[in-house]
Amino acid sequence: MPDWSPTAYLQFTDERSRPFHDLLSRVRTEPATIVDLGCGPGHLTTVLRTRWPAATVVGLDSSPAMIERARAHEPQDGVRYELADLRDVAHRRGPVTGADLVVSNAALQWAPDHRELLAPLAATAAQTFAFQVPGNHDAPSHLLLREVAARSPYTDVVGPVPRRATADPAEYLDLLAAPGWQVDAWETTYTHVLHGPDPVLRWISATGAQPVLHALQAHDPALRARFEAEYGAALREAYPEHPWGTPLQFRRVFVVATRT
Repeated sequence: MPDWSPTAYLQFTDERSRPFHDLLSRVRTEPATIVDLGCGPGHLTTVLRTRWPAATVVGLDSSPAMIERARAHEPQDGVRYELADLRDVAHRRGPVTGADLVVSNAALQWAPDHRELLAPLAATAAQTFAFQVPGNHDAPSHLLLREVAARSPYTDVVGPVPRRATADPAEYLDLLAAPGWQVDAWETTYTHVLHGPDPVLRWISATGAQPVLHALQAHDPALRARFEAEYGAALREAYPEHPWGTPLQFRRVFVVATRT
């Protein structure tokens, strides 16, 4: 698909950033080198440098647009940004082959084989491997995305929309628990209060719905507009607006694996 949009992603920055801070609060080590895997536009990579000011931090992402935005808007001493795929990192083929702390925020779920990559990624970390992934694959927002995209004429363009299911904490614990490791796995369901017109549509259009929207846009912009109108109406019914805003429940799964 076409590249990501940093501008669209940076909507709802506070809500998207909160899980990252919650993840870091459970990291007990003091890393000298850090890799931020799937750093996006870099606005959270700088948080790592602030938390560990003596550390060297490298932000990695497979999106040229995200890396360009990070380099332009998030300059900081001791932080650099490189283009890389997480599979290359897992197999030690990327520009960075290891660090004391390897951290990933809402990126691993985009790799269908991410479960198989966890142990190799953890092996690259000298101290700690920490990640957070969305666990809302069966939320109304995603169910409706798959349902509307399966209707004609959209399905002729986009085909079946994959259910990008992540694991439960217990499964991640089972995958990473091994001699020499202590694994902390948990989940949190946030209730975000969003504001403005069609906030849930704007939220998911910057992330989970992007592949569908890009495919429709490339085929026919009018078809994308038609899809957004139909999908948006379904989202408004599933997530009704209140006088104080629109609540969006969002489940996330967290793991911090530390070498003992």
